[in-house]
Amino acid sequence: MTSSGVITISYPTLVSSPLSLEREIEQAFGSHPQALGIILVKDLPAAYNSQRENLLRLAHTFANLDEGIREKYTDPRTSYSFGWSHGKEIMNGKPDTLKGSYYANPVVDTPDVASQLKEEYREYYGNNIWPSADEPSIGGFEAAFKDLGRFVFKVGCEIAAACQPFVAKNLSDKSISLPQLISTSQTTKARLLHYFPPTSDVRDDGPVDSWCGFHLDHSLLTGLCSAMFLKQGNVSNAPIAISSPSPESGLYIKTRGGELTKVSIPPDCLAFQTGEALELVTDGRLRATPHCVRVGSGKDMQSISRETFALFMQPNTDQRISSTETFGQFSKRILAEHYDKPSAM
Repeated sequence: MTSSGVITISYPTLVSSPLSLEREIEQAFGSHPQALGIILVKDLPAAYNSQRENLLRLAHTFANLDEGIREKYTDPRTSYSFGWSHGKEIMNGKPDTLKGSYYANPVVDTPDVASQLKEEYREYYGNNIWPSADEPSIGGFEAAFKDLGRFVFKVGCEIAAACQPFVAKNLSDKSISLPQLISTSQTTKARLLHYFPPTSDVRDDGPVDSWCGFHLDHSLLTGLCSAMFLKQGNVSNAPIAISSPSPESGLYIKTRGGELTKVSIPPDCLAFQTGEALELVTDGRLRATPHCVRVGSGKDMQSISRETFALFMQPNTDQRISSTETFGQFSKRILAEHYDKPSAM
C-alpha cells in the first residue's frame, strides 16, 4: 500500500497467480469507506517505460501543431469520439478548453459489427483516424498509440481475470464474465490527453478540480498511465520532463467514504480504476471511482503541460448492464450530458 492508501500488486504475480490477489482486489475495489477504487500494478516489463514516454511526448507535439492541422483529424459525426477533440466536451457546465484529447481504439481499427450498429453507435464503432505521414513532427504516432494501448489492454484483461471471483459475488447476472466482456469487446477506447498550461496565475485556494472536473468514467475498468509534466522553454527546443510542479498538482479521488485523496501513480506503474458500467452491472455494489485533476500553484505553471493516457475497457453496445439499459443506451445518455450537440443518429 502506498502512503496515500493505494493497493499495489506485482505484475509477475498478476500473470502467474491472478486468483491469489482476491484480498488485494477487494481492498482496492470494495465498498468499505477507505477503498479508493483504484489499484497499482508495479514490476512491469522494461519496454513499458519507453512506450509511455514516447507517446506522451507525441501528445505534447500534436497538441502544439497549428490548429488547422489538428482540425484535419477531428470527427464531428462521432461526437468527436475519434481523432482530435478540443473544447467540445462540457465539464463544470462549460466547454472544456483546458485539455485536448486524441481518441482511438488501439485494439481494433475497423470494428466488425453490423452496419446498423455502426451507424447507431458511431462513437464506438467508428474507424480510427491517424495522422498523415505528411506530418513528420509526429511520425510514428499510430504505432506508438497502438503499442502502449495494446499493452495496457493486455494488463487490463489480466486485472479483469483477477477481479472475476470478487466481481462475481456482486453481479446481478451471474452469467456475466468481466474478462470476457472486456477481451471480446469492440468498444475499447483510448484517450491520449494533453492538459494545456494554465493561462493565468493559479491560486493556492483554487478549486480542486481546476484542470479536469469531477467525473465518473463510464467504463467497466479504466487503465491509467502516470502523467508526465513537460516544461516548454525556447519554442525551438523540445520540452523538458520535470517532476510534479506542485505538491497539489495531479489526480484526486474520493474514497468510498467520501474522503478526498491525492493519488500518485509512479512512472513505472499502471493504475486501474472502476467505472460506472461496473457499478450498474453490479446494481451499485461495486461503485465507480469519482476523480478529478488539479492544476496546483507551482512555479512557472504557465509554461507547464500535463500529458497522460487512459484506456477505457467496456462491453459491446448491446450488452445489458441494468434492468433498463444496454451499454450503448447508457453511453448515449452520458454523452448527451457532456456535449451540446451529440451526433445525429
